[in-house]
Amino acid sequence: MKIMPVLLLGAMLGLFSCTSTKQHPPISEKTYADLMARGAAISNQTQAVLLQHVGQAMQQGGSEYAVSFCNLKAFPLTDSLSQVNHCTIERITDRPRNTGNSLKNQTDSLIWQWTAGNHQSGQPKDTLVALGNQLLYYKPIKTGLPACLQCHGSTNEIAPQTVQKLQALYPDDQATNYQLNELRGLWKIQFQMAND
Repeated sequence: MKIMPVLLLGAMLGLFSCTSTKQHPPISEKTYADLMARGAAISNQTQAVLLQHVGQAMQQGGSEYAVSFCNLKAFPLTDSLSQVNHCTIERITDRPRNTGNSLKNQTDSLIWQWTAGNHQSGQPKDTLVALGNQLLYYKPIKTGLPACLQCHGSTNEIAPQTVQKLQALYPDDQATNYQLNELRGLWKIQFQMAND
């Protein structure tokens, strides 16, 4: 039954959350299905837009130029798609390139652990979690294309000028040494829960 990930994660989060005393009724299966579909559509759209722009940057000036492009344009593109879709779209990871993409709280950390376990067992899953007045959709992001490794692969295999650009723009970069199809991050999409 599709509702199980939400209930399981809700139970896990309930054990660790002391910040909210307001209880919300469980969401209906229809709402769950609708938001899972909407989250998947929004994350797919956002990923397609980012990949299209990064691909154009790579064609224009190689991986070094693409790093500069991402540094300037990734957040504004994501923010504009958040506004269009009336939600908040983020990418989060345990190994961020940009510190703005770090796991932000205990919920993110628990979802990361759950997703990483599913990914290792060959069953990557998206999920929806109700937390306070928000419904949070999470979806795995993999290094799905060989081109990803030009900026996220082994530091021995990334072009030296790209490594220099990464060090200049992201001095605390942790987002290298990935392999193809490895879990790289999560889409996190925040929907506001309707008030009763």
